[in-house]
Amino acid sequence: MDALQTAQYARALYTAHGDQAEAEAAQKMRECEAAGNVQEAKDWQAVRQTIRQFRGPNQG
Repeated sequence: MDALQTAQYARALYTAHGDQAEAEAAQKMRECEAAGNVQEAKDWQAVRQTIRQFRGPNQG
């Protein structure tokens, strides 16, 4: 997944789930890791980090 796709996924997830979006991305990442989907897990980690940037500092 490229940076543009990561940002699009992150924005959509944040719009849909608000402050829970980061937790949703983390859950997807763990599910992918458990299933052995290493690249997909990395993609979800990137989405999670992008969501964290959207939220800004001091918000958990």
